[in-house]
Amino acid sequence: MTDTTYATATGAPVLPATKPARPFFSSGPCAKPPGWSADKLATDSLGRSHRSKIGKTRLQYSIDLMRELLKLPSTHRIGIVPGSDTGAYEMAMWTMLGAKPVTALAWESFGEGWVTDAVKQLKIDPTVIRADYGQLPDLDSVDWSNDVLFTWNGTTSGVRVPNADWIPDDREGLSFADATSGVFAYDIDWTKIDVATFSWQKVLGGEGAHGVLILGPRAVERLESYTPAWPLPKVFRLVSKGKLAEGVFKGETINTPSMLAVEDAIFSLEWAKSLGEDGLIARSDANAAALDKIVAERDWLGHLAADPATRSKTSVCLTVEGADEAMIKAMASALEKAGAAYDVAGYRDAPPGLRIWCGATVDTADIVALGPWLDWAYATAKAG
Repeated sequence: MTDTTYATATGAPVLPATKPARPFFSSGPCAKPPGWSADKLATDSLGRSHRSKIGKTRLQYSIDLMRELLKLPSTHRIGIVPGSDTGAYEMAMWTMLGAKPVTALAWESFGEGWVTDAVKQLKIDPTVIRADYGQLPDLDSVDWSNDVLFTWNGTTSGVRVPNADWIPDDREGLSFADATSGVFAYDIDWTKIDVATFSWQKVLGGEGAHGVLILGPRAVERLESYTPAWPLPKVFRLVSKGKLAEGVFKGETINTPSMLAVEDAIFSLEWAKSLGEDGLIARSDANAAALDKIVAERDWLGHLAADPATRSKTSVCLTVEGADEAMIKAMASALEKAGAAYDVAGYRDAPPGLRIWCGATVDTADIVALGPWLDWAYATAKAG
């Protein structure tokens, strides 16, 4: 933390004495790992073909690091694909849906996005189980003879599934988990997950534009036994001559990746490896606990997700007493101008509120230092 030296006008709320050393609380792209700087990135792969020996080696290395960190079983494949988490999830939907009825769970913006794509683009008529922002749908009502679409951690609502216990071992359909704010922050039972997607830009603090697609054996079986009724763009094609394109899961990407983004991800993954998955989870847990203490000490601040058992420990969404969209904008602007917190306004489709990223790349001391600044921003916005 660093001392602040701002002067305040007479009668204006007093500025806190210290501010977060790294005021990066965006929910995506998220804070870079502690100690990150661009000059620490390996550069030998830059300017080289991604199909060169060094290119394929670095891509495979990033896959190996992800597998090790996630404790992913050998039955599951990992591929680097275009379009960030969105592209990876769209790829899964377009290549595998249509073989069975579909159930879609929607309790925030991205879940609703998958419903829209299933209905309007793929012309599927899914069973939709919805819940309002801050709530979780009834997971026990899910029919697992269907393929099931869900977000592991609702980034825009701060609501997550509690675990994977609600997913049966004897399911007939496939489980499709949009896990972009969940992987590396929660202990995921991979035997329950047939398809998972995420982006380096979330818990790892990497760069965007690239997605990661994880396929379990049941997903591979679907790909090799089912051909969708709709045409597939080239960047979605995972099958060649009826068999899985195994090269995609060995660093042979479908289209040209940014090797700079890959090297940045490798830096983050090596940092994460030094902590281990348990260490990453512990950092997120500590950050979420520190923010929860801040909320508990203020009667004007609350959690959008009422139930602690399903409350996100990464993208924590907060309610502000009496706040509308203009007031939240004023608070976020004041915090950014003071250099105390960047990008903390809630998602545009969510109820007006704040959203604080508590993933592993954030330091707990910075969350603690944020509390007085939230008081200051609240008082400043009310006075304005």
